[in-house]
Amino acid sequence: MKLAVIETGGKQYKVAVGQKIQIEKLDKEVGSEVSFDKILMLADGEDVNIGAPYLKGAEVKAKIIENYKDDKKIVFKYHSKTRRRKKKGHRQQMTEIEITGIK
Repeated sequence: MKLAVIETGGKQYKVAVGQKIQIEKLDKEVGSEVSFDKILMLADGEDVNIGAPYLKGAEVKAKIIENYKDDKKIVFKYHSKTRRRKKKGHRQQMTEIEITGIK
């Protein structure tokens, strides 16, 4: 089974063919193909290649399934002695992708 570690949106993900993952939003249409060229590691059984920092010529292809907003995260700051409170909410834009190929 082929595995790869990709970098996108400042985060690293371990992926395999057929896997669905949620990443930070990509500015692409639903149903379109995307390719990731920032590959940190490729593993095919016992054969493991590690980049320094990225592997040249390696590529992971994926299909965009959905663009959506993640659940709301509450940011609450409180200072006890001054009785100061600040409450904010944030909903991150996300993209769900399905890995279609690893080269």
